[in-house]
Amino acid sequence: MLRLPKFELRSPRTLSEAIQLLEEAGPAAMVIAGGTDLVPNMKHELATPELLVSLAHIEELRGVRREPEGALAIGAMTSLAEVAASELVQRFAPALAQACSLVAGPQLRAMGTLGGNVLLDTRCQWFNQSYFWRQALGFCMKKDGSVCHVVQGGKNCVAAASNDTAPALMTLGARLELEGPEGSRTTAIDDFWVADGIVNKKLGASEILTRIVVPPTPRGHRGAYGKLRDRGSIDFPLLGVAVRLDVDETERVAHADVVVTALAAQPKRVAKVGDTLRGQTLGSPEFESAVLAVAELARKQCRPLPNIPGDADYRREMVPVYVKRTLFAAARGDGPVHHV
Repeated sequence: MLRLPKFELRSPRTLSEAIQLLEEAGPAAMVIAGGTDLVPNMKHELATPELLVSLAHIEELRGVRREPEGALAIGAMTSLAEVAASELVQRFAPALAQACSLVAGPQLRAMGTLGGNVLLDTRCQWFNQSYFWRQALGFCMKKDGSVCHVVQGGKNCVAAASNDTAPALMTLGARLELEGPEGSRTTAIDDFWVADGIVNKKLGASEILTRIVVPPTPRGHRGAYGKLRDRGSIDFPLLGVAVRLDVDETERVAHADVVVTALAAQPKRVAKVGDTLRGQTLGSPEFESAVLAVAELARKQCRPLPNIPGDADYRREMVPVYVKRTLFAAARGDGPVHHV
């Protein structure tokens, strides 16, 4: 049985108190939101904080609301289940609702939070193991070691971003609001990532993610999320595909975007998607040909590594399959696309 290491738990009632606790404890402290990923990582001794600062009792970090200008403001501590079930999110940001609905299983979605999923640590089949397993291997550069077991002789960690919500939020042009000892700041989610599997986020010391803001989407907005995994529940993605299609009143594509995850240390936007699909009429033979062209673009640009469970060659072959299926799902206004 894997046991939790000893730690102290503090449950502040205000954001300022939480930030103060983090600042005072320094590297010995970590934030805990839903705990669905952190607690197993602590049992595996991947994280060994002396102090956990819980955000569970800070009410201002919860809820989904629509701002007067049409943006969606979602508190970072809002559960994934609540985001998935929100009529506002389903209507104005369907890819995000679908992505949240496919994270793990029902119990974990009830506990896990949107902010926690955005801030999910990168994952690797050589890293997310017990201490005994990693010690026998000689550890790795992400923790306690200096070698990469994925890329022989590699100098950079290639653990994979595995957060389902990140690509959906990128297609939506989301902004992240953070609060720390130096005050508040806002960053585009596209600018939040770093191509480093050890630490792939620009998150300052003692900073807390407070809100995720999704800008207004046009009337013709459609989105979908596709997730490849071994089982129909629980599993992290072997591949995640978020799609955005904005169409005009004649069903012609005005804007399109595709972002994939679970391949590298940060989500990846497929290039030239907008140029390929723009001007095509949904349901037309030309649109279907353009979708196939986008799927081929994705296949050429995406090169999965053996960093997470699942054959890398198989995952690469599934990239165009899931891009195509998810684009068609968005065009039809349905989804999500996943293994059943």
